[in-house]
Amino acid sequence: MKISNLDFYGGSREKVCRLGLAHLFLELQEILISTRIRILDRKQENGAGRVRELINERFREYEDWIQSKSGDIDWVKRLRFNQTIVSRLGVEVQVSGRSDLLARDIVHIRNNLQDSHIDAGVIVVPSDAFEYFLTDRVANYSYAVRYVEEELREAQSYPIILIAVEHDGFSDEPLPKKMTNKGKKS
Repeated sequence: MKISNLDFYGGSREKVCRLGLAHLFLELQEILISTRIRILDRKQENGAGRVRELINERFREYEDWIQSKSGDIDWVKRLRFNQTIVSRLGVEVQVSGRSDLLARDIVHIRNNLQDSHIDAGVIVVPSDAFEYFLTDRVANYSYAVRYVEEELREAQSYPIILIAVEHDGFSDEPLPKKMTNKGKKS
């Protein structure tokens, strides 16, 4: 994938630099950039769930990224100095599911910041152009910015980084969509 936009809120850029999180942040970017996503050039024909699966597969290939249980931050990595944990970066991958789940992701980040489980949080969303090709109701970059800056304004005070990702190009086949109970034939 490509990274099309980065937005820093609540001193997140400074925290990444000051707390030594730059290496983790670069590694996160490497994970995203090295995830290969090719899609069918047709509106809402590509499964957003498959994008998330591919991103999660890449995270698992890197050392020390911990996948959280359901209802918490998706991925966390700790920066250690000797045997001491110095700082932590949390990542929410919001490329599948309903756009209103973005609010839950912000709440997860806020709660983990307040409980000192992480020092900065990242939310990964599809770019506006990429979202056009994914299954409907997925949050996109413009929606995420609007949500942080207008709908849930206090989120601007949290050290949050928004990253918008873009596909790598087109293919002859769509990314497979997940089958739901409604989509199954009897």
